[in-house]
Amino acid sequence: MKAHRLFLGAVLAALALVFLAPLYVMLATSFKSMDALYAGGLLSLPPSLDFSAWAKAWGSACTGMQCNGLQPFFLNSVAMVIPAVVVSTVLGALNGYVLTQWRFRGSELMFALILFGVFMPMQVVLLPMSQVLGWLNLSDSLVGLVLVHVLAGLPSTTLFFRNYYLGVPGELLKAAQLDGAGFWTFFWRILVPLSGPIVTVTVIWQFTAIWNDFLYGAVFSGFDNKPITVGLNNLANTTSSVKEYNVDMAGALIAALPTLIVYVLAGKYFVRGLTAGAVKG
Repeated sequence: MKAHRLFLGAVLAALALVFLAPLYVMLATSFKSMDALYAGGLLSLPPSLDFSAWAKAWGSACTGMQCNGLQPFFLNSVAMVIPAVVVSTVLGALNGYVLTQWRFRGSELMFALILFGVFMPMQVVLLPMSQVLGWLNLSDSLVGLVLVHVLAGLPSTTLFFRNYYLGVPGELLKAAQLDGAGFWTFFWRILVPLSGPIVTVTVIWQFTAIWNDFLYGAVFSGFDNKPITVGLNNLANTTSSVKEYNVDMAGALIAALPTLIVYVLAGKYFVRGLTAGAVKG
């Protein structure tokens, strides 16, 4: 049994090294100067920590016609992600609440139609979404991009909360109604305090999906509100006399840093939230 565990641990460690190898290459390259990059290989350690590539990627690298680095794109993503995550989470919680505790005729059909959005390819909605944003005068605006992400994430958030709330006994609602609790009282004072695990799952899920999205950001954003993924693409595709791979790697890490931090700090809560009911039903 001990030899079996040692073998299994060795296999897992080897797979982990293979999985982490690209991250190591990115980190090592981002801390090298161009001279050190040309002198050594991809796997060599930087002779010293050089933060010039990070500084350039953040504040002065060219991303097309402008050379302001990734900072404006990063701030655009922050301004987009926070309201989109909050709104989609709240609406998903309300949908799950209604579909489990206040069922009505046709509620199962409505849930099935909402669930269909989870499996719908993003490319299918590009044209109709563009038309809707045009009718609302929200084309190429940050508000329009937030609306797109809220609508795109609503099926997933509804699914999470609906499956989680299936575990809440219906007798709890009936007892609260006998005590005079109405629709909003039961939701805010009883259901929301019980929803910590699934809220964590939904926030992490939505944050990651919205922050890493490229398609919607490229199609629906304007010149002054493009997200970080579009900025990173522009940075990597901007031609110059010398290709600065260290700047590209630093830019990729800057773009990935928020989601990495979220998973490092809250990853265990994400797993706990899933096992607490997010995959039931």
